[in-house]
Amino acid sequence: MLNLSALFFTTLDQPHFHDELDLTAEEKAFISAAKTEVRNALRRNLSESISLELRKHGLPSQTIEPKFYIQGSWAYKTLNRPCQTPPQQSDLDDGVYLPMSIVKEQGRPSIASALFFEAAELSLRDLANENNWEVIQKPTCIRIEISDFAHIDTPLYAIPDDEFMLLKASMEERSHAVFDSAMSTVPDRWAALPTDKVLLAHRTDNWLKSDPRAMNDWFVQEVEDKGKQFRRVVRYLKAFRDMQWPERGPSSILLMAATALIFEGRHARDDLALVDVLEKLPGVLREGVKSPIDDAASLTKALSDEELEEAALKFEEFHKYLRSAINCPDKDQACVWVGHMLGDRFPNRPDLVVAATVASVVTSAAAEPGPLELAKTTKAG
Repeated sequence: MLNLSALFFTTLDQPHFHDELDLTAEEKAFISAAKTEVRNALRRNLSESISLELRKHGLPSQTIEPKFYIQGSWAYKTLNRPCQTPPQQSDLDDGVYLPMSIVKEQGRPSIASALFFEAAELSLRDLANENNWEVIQKPTCIRIEISDFAHIDTPLYAIPDDEFMLLKASMEERSHAVFDSAMSTVPDRWAALPTDKVLLAHRTDNWLKSDPRAMNDWFVQEVEDKGKQFRRVVRYLKAFRDMQWPERGPSSILLMAATALIFEGRHARDDLALVDVLEKLPGVLREGVKSPIDDAASLTKALSDEELEEAALKFEEFHKYLRSAINCPDKDQACVWVGHMLGDRFPNRPDLVVAATVASVVTSAAAEPGPLELAKTTKAG
């Protein structure tokens, strides 16, 4: 039996797959700088653009200041470099939050979502033209393609007026004299807002109740409970997805939620933790996976029956190859088999593979508490 874990992840200064999945320092800096430019353009222009759109529709102007909240894989720390570019790209998901007036029915913002999108796109037009960025209209966001390998998604959220005023009042009670300056100290947080009061703009469905913090909080808690190895295994599965499907494939949220149901930690053995998940993952996908934050929402419904079965079969194949590699006596062959599944980013370094004893495999499993023994009666002496 072989120990391939060092090829997946190690703290030593040697090649490993996890390191290959990270963006380079230059790529991170480029995306981060573009994000800052997008935010600054919206801060400068969005209030005026919304007022302009309001006047077009015979509505009174509003002075507003957008706030921002990074979400998605960048926030979860599960972002991988694209495996096949084109068409794959790294994604930064930066939510734009605004306080809005509300109409009488159902607490909906009076400004239509279409108007919100138009104003935001107008605010970004000059910046996009200056940088030759392409702006793409998606159903729930504005996508800004900043390069061949990266894009920024800006979903638009509205906060009903009454909840915004409650938030303002609570801050003033804590002796924040100036609301605007107080808000600027926490630019990416709306922590005091009830989750069912955050509304996502949709181009055809107007407004949807959707709070990205709920998914973020769930995943952060999962990592805290299960350990960082859980996050790494999710990234390995996403990397396999990107290798096998140039486009589409199982969503990242689906892979996260499914893995959370079956993951068991393996001390210093990412290869065993991954093969354990792969053994159960096809069955979990076929049974269906619900959203971890909404039992009524099915994550597998986004795939057709044919796509779901294709995914199950591909993960079964990955399990077969990885299991065979771990049980293979030939280190060179083991590296070839795993590389066939994960691509050339997986290090072909048989010299870093070590033989594993049965005892080491047993001790890698997470310890489970045994039955409590009844305390024997004793006599004081």
